[in-house]
Parts: sequence; structure tokens; C-alpha cells
Amino acid sequence: MKNELLLSEVNSDEKSLLDVFILIEEFVFSSNGTSLSKLDGIIKECLIAIEPIENPLEQVETLINEIFVEQMFIDNIKALWPVVAFKIKAGIDYRILAPTLKAVILRHIIEGCYFEADLVFVPNSTMVRITCDDNYAIIFDPVNGESLDWHQLDDRMDDLGGDPSNMELDSIDKNVLIIEHLTALKNALIKALCFDQALKCVDILIELRPEDPFERRDRGFLLHQLDCIKVAYDDYQYFVEQCPKDPAAQLLKLQLDKITVVDNVLH
Repeated sequence: MKNELLLSEVNSDEKSLLDVFILIEEFVFSSNGTSLSKLDGIIKECLIAIEPIENPLEQVETLINEIFVEQMFIDNIKALWPVVAFKIKAGIDYRILAPTLKAVILRHIIEGCYFEADLVFVPNSTMVRITCDDNYAIIFDPVNGESLDWHQLDDRMDDLGGDPSNMELDSIDKNVLIIEHLTALKNALIKALCFDQALKCVDILIELRPEDPFERRDRGFLLHQLDCIKVAYDDYQYFVEQCPKDPAAQLLKLQLDKITVVDNVLH
């Protein structure tokens, strides 16, 4: 990736996840100056809502209600999110945010209200966990705001195997969330036929995990769509060699043969 400065910022421990997502948005969409003023206003309204309440658990319950009902952040789960849901300002304005981005924004709001929050993986979703006090925490879905009780959490954790009572629900690694966000954004951009912007996502993903054959396949596809056939050939070839049993490999082999034939004619 040409923008080495961006990669160093993405990998920086000093940058918050929201800061990193802003940098990614500005890089992919060639924009700058993403404003968080709307978030500051939302945080102020949330603080006003919980200020009269003394019990921390009741404060958190009121805070979640304020975010999803009063601030209208409640949404429905979607199989594929539109590109606008990955743009912070527009996503907040229209109240449509892709799950990982929304989880990061909600954590920012919650921490602005002086509660500790982190993101955890509960099969099969990234969820937000708010620590109320030393005894209580609430885990909820960032899309619709629905919280899990202990029975539901145990059922979800059963899917991982082992004894759920002995499992610790650790915070999701920062790089995992960045990759999850970039992958979803890439897929939305491909669906919208925005191949040049999707290619920027793939460039970052390949820098983060250079040996991933599926990212190389996707880069080959995007380069192919942008008529960079000879460059795409190497990525296709890499994928076929690394994943010969993948169903897509046979189709790509046929494409590679055609590309070879064309190259021979041109030369």
C-alpha cells in the first residue's frame, strides 16, 4: 500500500478505534475533516437523561434506552449494509450504521457518559458490554439494542464448545475489529460497483495479513474489473496455487488460461 503513513496510524496503539475508522473512511472515500460534533451533542443529551439517577445499573438501562429509543439508534439486522452505513457523519445523520462501526461509536458515547465499555464476541455477533459496577455488566446488540440475559449468554457460548462457566468473555482484539470493518466495507463497495474504492480496502487488508489468499483473490478480481489484467493475473495465480480445492479455483484456472492466450497473441 502506497500510504505507509495510514498503515502506521492504523497499527498505532495511541489511536482509538474510532480514530482509526475515521482515517480509513477518509482514505477510502478521499475525504477529510470528519466531524464528531453530532456525537458530542448526543453524549450531552445522554448525560442529562441519566444525571438524576443514582443507581449505576438503572443509569445504564436508562442510557441504553436513551440511545436506542430517544436518539432513535434502533435498527434491524441486515444481510448487507449499504455504503452510506460506513460513513460516520452520514450514518449518524440517517441513523443507519454498519454493526462494527456502530459498536465502536456506541462505545464512544458510553465512555463519554463515564461508564466503562468494551466490545466482545458472542456467537455470532460483535456486541457491546457496559460495566455497571463491580457486580453487574450488560451485554447488548449494537444494531437493535437488545440485551442478553445469563441464560441467553450461556446458550450462545455453548456454540464455542467446552464449559461456558469456565469461559472468559475477553475484549475483541483491535486488529480483528479493523479487519471485520474493512471486510464489510469492501463487500458493500463491490456490491455498489465502486471497484476503485473497494481496492483501497483490499490494499489495507493485504498489508494487515499479506498471506491471505482470499484477499489476493479479491484484489485480482478488482484489478480485473479495472482492466489491470496482467497485475490481476499474479493474484489469481497465487489464489489458485494456495487454494486448489476451493470451488472458485477451477473457474479461475479457466480465466488464467484465457489471459495467457491473450498475452501470447499480444506479444
